[in-house]
Amino acid sequence: MSYKIQGMRELQRSLKRLGDVPQKYVTKAAKQGSTILLKAAKQGGWVDRSGNLRKGIILKGEKSKLKGKKVYQVTFDTAYNDVFVKISKTGKRAYYPASQEYGFRTRNGGYVPGFHFMKNAVVENQAKVERKIIDVMSKEIDKALK
Repeated sequence: MSYKIQGMRELQRSLKRLGDVPQKYVTKAAKQGSTILLKAAKQGGWVDRSGNLRKGIILKGEKSKLKGKKVYQVTFDTAYNDVFVKISKTGKRAYYPASQEYGFRTRNGGYVPGFHFMKNAVVENQAKVERKIIDVMSKEIDKALK
């Protein structure tokens, strides 16, 4: 499967003219693109009575040694682990957000399917994220070239 990203060729030409890409442009574009995924993941489709699952989904920037690279991860806040980690009477541990994403087995042997809210957020918004990143990078590079 292959697809074409609109505006990518113009962005590549602008990057060649600019030379080195300033890290602050890359960071800004990556953050704005991943914010779309964060909002979509928080919309979810699950029942969140306490609101902790929605509060616990955050953006986390990964550190990279490469200049011109920035990756943001939509993940669960470790500060909420006291709420998210459930321990049964037998001592088995379960991670609540994972059970909502992938599903879980019930005590009587049944199965509750997952909501796949994280996966769906990525699949449904991939084009929007790419478009946002390209738009922000193009705008920042145009400002720098002027």
